[in-house]
Amino acid sequence: MTSKWNYLPLSTEEQRIGTELARRFANCAPISDLLIQRGITTMSDAEKFFHPSLRDLHDPFLMPDMDKAVDRLNRAMGSKERIMVYGDYDVDGTTAVALVYRYLQNFYSEIDYYIPTRYDEGYGISMKTIDVAAEQGVKLIIILDCGIKAIEEIKYAREKGIDFIICDHHVPDDELPPAVAILNPKLEGSTYPCPHLSGCGVGYKFMQAFSISNGIGTAELDSMLDLVAVSIAADIVPMVDENRVLAYVGLKRLNSNPNMGLRAIIRTCGLGGKEITISDVIFKIGPRINASGRMQSGREAVELLVARDAKDANRKSIAIDQYNKDRKELDKRITEEANAILEARGEMNSPKKSIVIYNKDWHKGIIGIVASRLTELYYKPSVVLTLTNGLATGSSRSVQGFDVYKAVDSARDLLENFGGHTYAVGLSMKEENIPEFTRRFEEYVAANILPEQQTPQIDIDAIISFGQITPEFVSTLRLFNPFGPGNQTPTFCTHRVKDFGTSKLVGKQLEHIKLELVDDTSGKVFNGIAFNAARYFPHIHSGQPFDICYTIEENKHRNASSTLQLLVKQIHTNVI
Repeated sequence: MTSKWNYLPLSTEEQRIGTELARRFANCAPISDLLIQRGITTMSDAEKFFHPSLRDLHDPFLMPDMDKAVDRLNRAMGSKERIMVYGDYDVDGTTAVALVYRYLQNFYSEIDYYIPTRYDEGYGISMKTIDVAAEQGVKLIIILDCGIKAIEEIKYAREKGIDFIICDHHVPDDELPPAVAILNPKLEGSTYPCPHLSGCGVGYKFMQAFSISNGIGTAELDSMLDLVAVSIAADIVPMVDENRVLAYVGLKRLNSNPNMGLRAIIRTCGLGGKEITISDVIFKIGPRINASGRMQSGREAVELLVARDAKDANRKSIAIDQYNKDRKELDKRITEEANAILEARGEMNSPKKSIVIYNKDWHKGIIGIVASRLTELYYKPSVVLTLTNGLATGSSRSVQGFDVYKAVDSARDLLENFGGHTYAVGLSMKEENIPEFTRRFEEYVAANILPEQQTPQIDIDAIISFGQITPEFVSTLRLFNPFGPGNQTPTFCTHRVKDFGTSKLVGKQLEHIKLELVDDTSGKVFNGIAFNAARYFPHIHSGQPFDICYTIEENKHRNASSTLQLLVKQIHTNVI
């Protein structure tokens, strides 16, 4: 699907307030534009942005209920109460549990962790788990990356003499569970400066506050920031403010001295000896951790992440890698099945603004991925459902700019449970409610989605010539890392580029183009890759000019002769 290119140059006012940056980067003008776009207008702000530091983290006690949470944890440890660390089965949940459990283990032995099974227990806390905790003599449960909607479950736990500390980052309802403390930067009325923490990030802030209250140095806790970085990348939370600091420091740890379990995963997925980026976490490390919860049990992921023996970690990593291979096969098959159904419906030409699809036999652990695939293919908010434990259970994904949480919320009376974020929601309902949910979901989407949200958009950060891609420009651009929502990898546009005469088709079906390009401003030949763009090759090979939008990447391919590569997102051949 062809995307619309959007370029919004700096306003006169933005140029005025960014004069200091414009002077500093006079020989590298796009850099100042990129900084101003991110709200950075002075060199002092730029220095903080380029060199994130743990000194810039916020006081954890600014988060509502933090004093209550720390006090209850201290009392539990002082009274030798049994503590359970509980979390979701995805990457964010398992990294959060690994961090809190392993950190507290340094000071306390009456502690264990629990990850629910996706298939038997489902998302969040269950009555069954509370009964298990009560039988084990647990008096305090620290629940991570879920729990914000567990009103009845936590009421039940109180009857059993079990207190809860909730560490969550999902959108809460008006009514909150009766926990002794709720740590959630999205709470109504919260003034915590960074509302976009991951679940693991909230767990880290809790442990930070615990350390401060007990006069414990933070070196041990900060050595676990590789887990937080993985959660931030995998959960795709905004890469701004505190998240960017945590991800920056955590990535350094991931590249220098990672957690033993993460080290084993790095080795297993072929990243050993390479610089690991946020992209590597999203596409290689994260999916392997996730595969454990999708295919078997999220507990295995935590066992890996808290491993202290290298051989044990390596063995567990190999097992999880196999889960990921199995996941890929299922993902491919179910996506093909779903797409065949939608093609038979004529979905590509349908006036409907959303997709809801149900198959009772699909694997529950894969439907979130399938929902993402369908959203990308049809560019519509999508819900994929399967049957689990007598309920239609599913995942929803959204297009850029559209809040799918609100769309699902509009039909909450039909649902047994739901929760999530702007772009991703988990939900369950009675099977007989699917038709009405489908109707209501479509009704909400059709009434609220904007025209520009129905077509893929590519936002251009700067229009540049090849002559502007200097060594100084590239080295300064590296300082914009780590990238993520709110600080996306800059996308550039260059007009009227031409083939140097050596571009060629590559790939098993010759579906990609390996580009060697020039323009009129530089004598240098720039290497690039355009995936699934073979249809443009005749135009390119003819020597005619064309426009490209692209990101500037490090080429990590083993046969690469140059480290710099233009990753071409799209090509326009209709040039003036």
